[in-house]
This record gives sequence, C-alpha cells and structure tokens, in this order.
Amino acid sequence: MTATRPPNRRDDADGRLGPTRVRDLAWITLAAAILAWVFVSYNFGDLPTIAWYTSAALLVLAVLEAIAGFAVRRRVTDNEVGQDREQLHPVTVARLVALAKASAILGAVAAGAWGAIALYLFRLQDVASANASKPGTVIGTLGGVTLVVAALWLEHSCKTPDDPTEDGQAANADAA
Repeated sequence: MTATRPPNRRDDADGRLGPTRVRDLAWITLAAAILAWVFVSYNFGDLPTIAWYTSAALLVLAVLEAIAGFAVRRRVTDNEVGQDREQLHPVTVARLVALAKASAILGAVAAGAWGAIALYLFRLQDVASANASKPGTVIGTLGGVTLVVAALWLEHSCKTPDDPTEDGQAANADAA
C-alpha cells in the first residue's frame, strides 16, 4: 500500500524552491512577538530609549525593494531577461528572489518584535521612557509590515511568464 499526496500539494522534500507562504511569515511574526514580549517584560528597566530613526531603516529597505520589484517586473514583462549586456541577467533575478525571501523573514521578525514591544509600551501609563520609545516602536512595526509586503512584491515580480509545455506549445491557463 502506497501513500498518495493530495493533487494540489507540493512535496517540500523535492528540493524545489517555492514561493514564500504568508502562513509561514505569520508564524514567524507570532514567534518573534512572543519572544520580544517576554524579553521586554523582564528587561524593560534596562532598555535604552528607542529613537524613531533606529527602526526607519526598515522603511528604506522596503522602498528600495518595491522599486526593484517594479523594475524587474517591467523587464520580465518586456522579455528583457537574458545574457545580453542590455538584458537583466537570470542570476541577478535569482539573487533578487533570495533577497526577497530573506527580507520577508526579516520583516516578519521585525513586525512581530517591534509590535510586541509597542503593545507592551502602550500598556504602561505615564512612564516617561515608555512614552519616548513609542514612536520608534510604531515606526518599526510599520517598517516590518511594509518590508514584508515589498519583499513579497519583489518575489512575485521575479516570476517568469507561463513557460512552454514539454511539447513546445505555449501553456494555456484557460484550457483546464
């Protein structure tokens, strides 16, 4: 008796790289939030004030990745990916996919951690150090979420159009 897998389910052990799953990013965000909450609840008195510009770097990364996503999407759509000098090299696209996957994970960790710290600080009333750190944690949370969205966009932009089938015919998405 052999075990069969559902027809729409991909075997993760086959070695192929698939798209980043939002579900996985949600679990990473939750784990980072729990760890950050525990850390800040035990160490709040020893933490320095969080300045707004310390977490703004995530927003800068998100903007750069979104711009790269639009540029890559245009080149892929215009069929300008190849090995000519004027074309976008396929290895560059693969590197951008790796950057997008890593950035999505970084954004998920940052959103979870900064979000948990922000929630902890907003629970505290009339604490000067907490009030001074609130803008930095909110910007960090927004930066993490924005980085996840930009990274997913960049990853999506690196997808190739429908590949031809094995017999050389173009794949038709309407014929199912």
